[in-house]
This record gives sequence, C-alpha cells and structure tokens, in this order.
Amino acid sequence: MSMSDDERPKKKTVHEIGSDLSMLSADELTARIGLLEEEIARLDAERQRKQAGKLAAESLFRPKV
Repeated sequence: MSMSDDERPKKKTVHEIGSDLSMLSADELTARIGLLEEEIARLDAERQRKQAGKLAAESLFRPKV
C-alpha cells in the first residue's frame, strides 16, 4: 500500500539561527519568517507573564511607607 503525497506526514519546518538562506525559495523564507514571528510572540507573552509575577511579588514584600 502506497501513500500519496497528501497522506504523508508533513515535515515540521524549523529554522536554525544563522543557517544558509541562499537555497530557500521566497515562499520558504516567508514561512520561516512566520515561524519566527510566532516564536517572538510566544517569548514576549512569557516575558510579560514573568514580569507580572515579579511585580506582584515585589508589591507584597515592598515596605509600606
């Protein structure tokens, strides 16, 4: 039994920082930019979550004047 191209699992696109980009098509570059933008958004959300936790902790332990 043979699988058609549509049935085969798609390889997840990954991007390695600093990798050679010369062999990628414009569509592949666009896809990688999208991946990196998603990762930036994920990193930023986590940073904001941690900053909020830090501010909450600081407000609990800050001396009242």
